[in-house]
Amino acid sequence: MARPMFQRSPIPGLAISAGITLTLLSLVVLLPIGALLLKGAVAGPERMWTEVNTPRIWAALWLSFRLSLLAALFNLGFGVTLAWVLARYRFPGRRLIDAAVDLPFALPTAVAGIALTALYAPNGTFGMLARDLGLKIAYTPAGIFIALVFVGLPFVVRTVQPVIDEIEREVEEASATLGATRSHTIRRVILPMLAPAALTGFALSLARAVGEYGSVIFIAGNLPMISEIAPLLIVIKLEEYNYDGATAIGLAMLVISFALLLVINGVQVWSRRRIGYV
Repeated sequence: MARPMFQRSPIPGLAISAGITLTLLSLVVLLPIGALLLKGAVAGPERMWTEVNTPRIWAALWLSFRLSLLAALFNLGFGVTLAWVLARYRFPGRRLIDAAVDLPFALPTAVAGIALTALYAPNGTFGMLARDLGLKIAYTPAGIFIALVFVGLPFVVRTVQPVIDEIEREVEEASATLGATRSHTIRRVILPMLAPAALTGFALSLARAVGEYGSVIFIAGNLPMISEIAPLLIVIKLEEYNYDGATAIGLAMLVISFALLLVINGVQVWSRRRIGYV
């Protein structure tokens, strides 16, 4: 007997809940993206290409996505390590560190940008130390990188930490009993179990970094071709009432972001299938 295409859910109110979910999804996500695509279609591909095909815009796009990817990779490594320490070890100040991880969630982005600038400016606490070493952090791409790491780190930690809590210590003990070294246990047992959650945190951190504005503009310096990010150019275009230019940059960021997230999602599905989750 053939199975029906739609099976009745044991949870009542499926039709109502699905309708509400799809309506909110359309209002919050699909309609804004559709409006952006419609604006680009009305202006025409040639107009969009003319607006985006300038050295200044390409430099801003390259800077934004390059630093966002580097910051997300850093957060992936450091975030997984920090989540492991917080989940597996007990030490004085652990709860304080655990609470501090969530600060970028609660702190307004403008406040974070001002605080980072005060710390890493040439006359700031860390800025003076860097200056003594012949380095400059604020008003350079290095400052942007630090800001993106700051806002993206919690996404990795909070995504991976619950998964680490669910991994039983007996799994590690069984691996050691079978003669595996610590590095082999981490590489062949622990990391495959953490890979799906870690990739999710990486994708969230990358997405946050690409669109970050408030915490970056204060520490970036906003020098064209050097430390100017793509979201700032969108704001500049809007202030100039150049809506076609803002749309073109937005579409370029949308296409690049979608391509990156599609690749990450593919890797995530592959990792889940490899360890038998799906």
